[in-house]
Amino acid sequence: MGICISVVSSEIHEADDCHHENVVFLAENIASLGIQGLGSLYAKQGSKGLNQDAAILYQDYGIEGGAFCGVFDGHGKNGHLVSNMVRNRLPSLLLNQKNALEKIRTPADDKSFQHQVAKTDIKSIPNKDFLNWQEACIGAFKVLDKEIMLQENLDCSTSGTTAVVVVRQSEDLVIANLGDSRAVLGTMTENGIKAVQLTTDLKPGLPNEAERIRNCNGRVLALKGEPHIQRVWLPHEDSPGLAMSRAFGDFLLKNHGIIAVPDVFHHHLTPDDQFIVLATDGVWDVLNNNQVASIVMEAESEQEAAKAVVEAATASWKKKFPSPKVDDCTVVCLFFHKKQKPS
Repeated sequence: MGICISVVSSEIHEADDCHHENVVFLAENIASLGIQGLGSLYAKQGSKGLNQDAAILYQDYGIEGGAFCGVFDGHGKNGHLVSNMVRNRLPSLLLNQKNALEKIRTPADDKSFQHQVAKTDIKSIPNKDFLNWQEACIGAFKVLDKEIMLQENLDCSTSGTTAVVVVRQSEDLVIANLGDSRAVLGTMTENGIKAVQLTTDLKPGLPNEAERIRNCNGRVLALKGEPHIQRVWLPHEDSPGLAMSRAFGDFLLKNHGIIAVPDVFHHHLTPDDQFIVLATDGVWDVLNNNQVASIVMEAESEQEAAKAVVEAATASWKKKFPSPKVDDCTVVCLFFHKKQKPS
């Protein structure tokens, strides 16, 4: 039996199929939980054995009413250890980096960093505060990747994790993405809820990702049995076959184009924006963005939203694949407004 935690009620719910060690809820001030903090987390083990996913929802992160949410999809022998380490370490590391930058930044630093990021695939910089968050994300991911490498008795040569995190500060979202987990925004239109994908699935098949890997003498090739999945291989060995182009860990490939530099984006919330969903690829492999947005919108409550998505994904795996193949599925839902009860 596991434990699922719901932000809206700050209660602990028991469930037979949700693993409490995989999801974590934190709050600086339990009494402040309210409309801006509504959300839920849910994780369900697949058919491969140990659940290597991890997730977090951190209420009042940075400022009152702020939030940090993230999902992390581990892979390799020690992937579960890496995903849990990233989940536990990244929130404080990121906030420390952000606070340090605010103390030392000068106008000259702002100009220099804008010139630096202009050469990358990081989106435009809307304000100085985002500039600080952007640089803090890049710095925190770099530091954390080094910390993982320096862990004693933890072999991460072919183990690692994805990371997609969203930081809410007032009406602004900062989204940082590493790997092929995904963030999707649910926004209301005249025709109902619409899904807006906020991240790009960073896989080796993307032209820019493949070019970087090949420039570092890595190889990007698909196996004959799964021609739709591009993988990363060592220059002269058919190993390890990583199916993503960026990750924490995976140090065997760090000299061959696999990087721990996140894509970082900004989104300013509008009154039509209802929620954001973060999920590992176990969900996106079988459900599209609009399906997930509809499931969240139709959920009975904020507490049930993440579980509803996971259950739908699990059912879809069983329907689409005749063999008993189901990937780990983990979801975080963060609502910006309290859900309206059906009339």
